[in-house]
This record gives sequence, C-alpha cells and structure tokens, in this order.
Amino acid sequence: MGLAQAFCQEFEQEMAGLRRCLERVPDEHFAWKPHARSMSLGHLADHLATSPYWVLKVFEGEVWDLAASPMPTPSLDQRALLECFDGRMAQALAALGSASEEVLATDWTLRKGDKVFATLPRGAALRSFIFNHAIHHRGQLTVYLRLLEIPVPGLYGPSADEM
Repeated sequence: MGLAQAFCQEFEQEMAGLRRCLERVPDEHFAWKPHARSMSLGHLADHLATSPYWVLKVFEGEVWDLAASPMPTPSLDQRALLECFDGRMAQALAALGSASEEVLATDWTLRKGDKVFATLPRGAALRSFIFNHAIHHRGQLTVYLRLLEIPVPGLYGPSADEM
C-alpha cells in the first residue's frame, strides 16, 4: 500500500468520527461558548465541517494564502454543516487517492499575506495541518458536546454514552 492510499484510509476513518460528532451539533446551541475566549459551538463545528476542503487546498497549488483565498461560507445550521462536509469528502478522497509519492514529497506553503506559517512537504502538511488539526478540534467539539449534556459518539470504540 502506498502513502496516498494509507492517507485515504486514515482520513476516511477520522472523518467518519468527525461526521458523527457534527451530526450531534444542535442548531439551538450554535452561539454557545464554554469560555469567553473560546470559539462558539457553531464556529467550531463550521471550522471542522470545512476540513475536507483543506485537503483540496494542499493539492491545488504550491501555496495556500489564507488572505487571498477565503474559506467557504459559514454554515448556519447543522444541515448546512453536513452538506458542506459531505460535499467535499468525495473530492478530498479523490485528491488524496490520486496523489503520487512525488507530489506528496513536494513542498507546500501555508501563509496569510506576508506571514508564512510553514513550508513543508505535502504529505507532512496533510498529517500536521489537516489530519492532526481536525483531530485536535474534534476533541474540543466532544468537550463542548459533553458540557451541553449531548451524548458523545464513540470515535475509537464506544464512548461512555454508548456503553
């Protein structure tokens, strides 16, 4: 199995867990925050729903300039979150699955205007900025769900709410 296929399997597994979390985000709590400095539940869920889009940006060019390339329009409800997420998943998996080892080894840069966040091989960008980033925020989302007394789905086996 090549690296691209391994990335596809990992991405598909992690995104399936993310989708289960997004399915539980209630519209009536979109504005809720656990702390004044925290993202709202809706903002966090929207950020996660766009994660398949991030994969596409890694393969779209050598640089993703966040200042010149706005994120997709924010979702206003759970249905829109899931449509955004589902709409990009097939595209993301196709892009991942067709990536050659050579492409995964070529450098890619994430920047916002003059501020460069990182330049690294596309494969490392996928793992760090896409996979790990989404897993990190998914963890935040499960805490938000717990604090709101919404059952947390199992991600790597059953959760305490599913036992």
